Amino acid sequence: METGKAISTLTGHNDSVNAVAIAPDSQTAVSGSSDNTLKLWDLETGKEISTLTSHNDSVNAVAIAPDSQTAVSGSSDNTLKLWDLETGKEISTLRGHNDSVNAVAIAPDGKKAVSASSDNTLKLWDLETGKEISTFTGESSIYCCAVSPDGLTIIAGEHSGRVHFLRLEGGSKNE
Repeated sequence: METGKAISTLTGHNDSVNAVAIAPDSQTAVSGSSDNTLKLWDLETGKEISTLTSHNDSVNAVAIAPDSQTAVSGSSDNTLKLWDLETGKEISTLRGHNDSVNAVAIAPDGKKAVSASSDNTLKLWDLETGKEISTFTGESSIYCCAVSPDGLTIIAGEHSGRVHFLRLEGGSKNE
């Protein structure tokens, strides 16, 4: 960034790149595309490690777990997918949204994820079981979400201009 010059340019997707994430170990990155795929990249060599295929529509979001071993992707096919980054294989598909998944975030413990959707919902997921834990419904499409470093607070932004703070473990919601 200091020089304003790219170190390398990673090529391989056949359509728009909609999401990127760097693994916490800084060795790899994942990109998600409108070509319905994710690509795993070696950041040292700039080479593609693998292509992850299983979504039936654009991949809009990706997050990598703190252990750098798994990732979660969200798609316009209304699903989230949990991936094993070492093998490039899908571990599970999380179903529950009725419209595009716009954003995903993984909790610091790597055991939960949150997803934001155009169906006006924010969902909390148990990644070990693949089950939905809870749902928050907003007034309009929810486009972004994040989990606090302590894993106790979720923040989400929606199309209406509202930002929601949600507390886990019995906390309260503030807008």
